[in-house]
Amino acid sequence: MAFPQAAADAQGTRRRRARRHAVLLSLGLSLALAAPALGETSGAAPMPAAPSPSPSSPVEALDQSLSPECRVPGSKLYTLARLKAVKAALKEKRPIHVLSIGSSSAGLGASASYPVKLENALEQALPDVQVEVEARSLPGEVASGAGERLRSMVAEVEPDLVVWQVGTNDALARVDIEAFGEALDDSVQWVKSHGIDIVLIDPVFTQSLADDAYYTQMVRTVQDVARREAVPLVHRYAAMRFLSTQRTTEAHMLGRHFRLNDLGLRCMAEHATRAITLSLLQPEAGRETGKADAVKTDLSAPAKGPSEGASTADRK
Repeated sequence: MAFPQAAADAQGTRRRRARRHAVLLSLGLSLALAAPALGETSGAAPMPAAPSPSPSSPVEALDQSLSPECRVPGSKLYTLARLKAVKAALKEKRPIHVLSIGSSSAGLGASASYPVKLENALEQALPDVQVEVEARSLPGEVASGAGERLRSMVAEVEPDLVVWQVGTNDALARVDIEAFGEALDDSVQWVKSHGIDIVLIDPVFTQSLADDAYYTQMVRTVQDVARREAVPLVHRYAAMRFLSTQRTTEAHMLGRHFRLNDLGLRCMAEHATRAITLSLLQPEAGRETGKADAVKTDLSAPAKGPSEGASTADRK
């Protein structure tokens, strides 16, 4: 009979459908249970791409003219200004007389004094030019005391250039900052009024005073005077701070004595020389930069180490 067969077929179809449904339901449940684990391992849900960080500002290159132990970026090394008296001496082909004043130049353990290092560095940077550096520094001398002696020192040495390390002793003595600034300003003006160039060197850096507000204000005061009087400035504080970040210890200092060791003195001489030689390339007032008077300087060769440079006695 047809009807029982049809019923059996229908019943078989229903069973097959039920089995397929059960299989699909089981598969769906398995996938649902596995989804969290899959998400944890492979990140199944697509995430928006994180924005790429903006490129950082380019790192300023180190001044390759300096010896490797003394290299710092130029912005941390100097502020330039014209040196008319030194340039006049170069034009006249006569020796350049330099008066070095300020903090005592050489510390314990220094193999050669700072004036000799400065003289060697300048003669290396200025080929065929004789440089004579006369040091008149007193240990612990503050700016007001040096300013009082300055007139007699200038009359005796008759310098073309005064290089003045200033501010460290005043800061350690806690001299009134306003009085210090006025004394320094007056002395710089007096030097300039006599047709003599002057380069200032601001205080030394030491980690023990890195957060001392008074000390950093003293550094800023020296910078302010240099800017106001338009004279070159050696950024000794910033340069030494940069160098200290490149080493685990303050390799330029004599312990906690606030004095430079041999390396510190050599770097300071190189830094001062760099500020002087680049200042000599500054154009005269009212002249275009490209038409500045030519000054023969060796600006590209790295500075020689202490064993490579000739001593004063060797040259004279």
